[in-house]
This record gives sequence, C-alpha cells and structure tokens, in this order.
Amino acid sequence: MKQPTSVADVLALVTRDPGRPRLTWYGPDGERIELSGAVLANWVSKTTNLLVEEFDAGPGVQVGLDLPAHWRTVVWALAAWRCGACVVVGDGVSAADVVVTDRPEAYPAVDQLVAVALPGLARRFDGELPAGAVDAASAVMTYGDQIGWAPEVDAGEVAVASADGVLHGALVGWAGDGVRAPEGARTLLASGADRTGDVVGVLRAVLGMLARDGSAVLLDAAVAVALDGDPARRERLVGSERVTAEA
Repeated sequence: MKQPTSVADVLALVTRDPGRPRLTWYGPDGERIELSGAVLANWVSKTTNLLVEEFDAGPGVQVGLDLPAHWRTVVWALAAWRCGACVVVGDGVSAADVVVTDRPEAYPAVDQLVAVALPGLARRFDGELPAGAVDAASAVMTYGDQIGWAPEVDAGEVAVASADGVLHGALVGWAGDGVRAPEGARTLLASGADRTGDVVGVLRAVLGMLARDGSAVLLDAAVAVALDGDPARRERLVGSERVTAEA
C-alpha cells in the first residue's frame, strides 16, 4: 500500500473501505458517535467547502481551534489541513484569521468567527451568537458533499502552529511518528481536559492512525476517568468496539 503523504491522501485511503468505522466518539451522558470512512470524508468535505467559500481559507491562513478534544475538532482540523491552512491551538487562537469555538462569547471582537455546538444531534448553536458569527451546526450541512474547489496545499507552509512549526509537507509523517499501534489497528484513545496540549496530541494521534489505515475510539476526558475507575465497563467497551490497541 502506498503510504499517504497528505491529508487528501489520507481521506482517499479511508474511503477505500467506506463503511468501516474510522472515528468513534464516546462523550458525556452516554453519547456515542461513529463515523465511517465515507461519513468522515463527507464531514471534512463540507467543512472544507465552508472554510474556503466563507473565509478564503488556504495556504497562509490561520484557523484557530478553541475546542476540546472531540470528534468535531478532528473534522475541523482535517478540513483546515485539506485546504492548506494552518491550525492554531492554545496561545494565538484569538489572533488567527478564523476562530472556531464552542464558546463564541469569549471572542466578541473577532470578525471571522464560527460557533460549534458539540452535541452530535445539535442542529443549531444553543446560545447567543456575536453579530456575524457563523453557526456551524446549521451552516456546514448546506455545503456540498464533495470538495468543489480548494487551494493547492503548499508543502512549505506551516500546518500546525507550534514551537516546532510542523509544515504541510511533513504533517502526515509527523502524525505517523506519534503512533505506536500497528497498521490497521483500532486504537482506544483517551483525551484529557487540557484544551491546548491534549488537543494537539489527539489531532496528531488520530491523523496518524488514519494514515496507517487504522481507526480511533476517542474518549471524552470524563468518560476516560470513569472507565479507569470501572475496569469491567472498560473491558466491555474494548470488546464491543473491537479495540486492538491502546494509545
């Protein structure tokens, strides 16, 4: 199998087996969301179209993600990378060209703002939105299932704003280097409560797993803690999800 070298390659890889689960999320209040390869690619395509058409996202454009480690955060990161933009997490989010957040009230002065409702069945953001903010829950679904047009990714542009400054040309390799699971593994991945370090780690891990033709079972921080305290429940989840590796 040819190893993917870009996010576009990774998305093509996961859709070769379109019905296979690629990202499964366990969230608060018993929420479980499963995205097959086809469904994940569909979400990324719609979100990429929104970023490009609404905000001219592309090489050199910074997309700030003020979101917890979550399946929706993975989608927004993949979409930003798919059009060659730079993902910013933590310090610097408020100065990014576009800010994507689940707490829009924290960014009253940001001109290009996207409000994200985290619950899987949300059809609109439940709360007041600053003037001009885009409600992702309703807006994303209006965009095409296939990418209409996206800028060509510049391998020399920054993909992850960090001390290391990961470039697009090295992004998939950087993600793969952080994965210990074998190729094709279904990996249990626990997130933490840190909206900076843990988010970057989760994004890196999930991209790396997908690039190795694998899949991820991503646990919300509170769910991970609860499972650690209930080994029997954890064992049932591992069995029902057919987990073959743990991050």
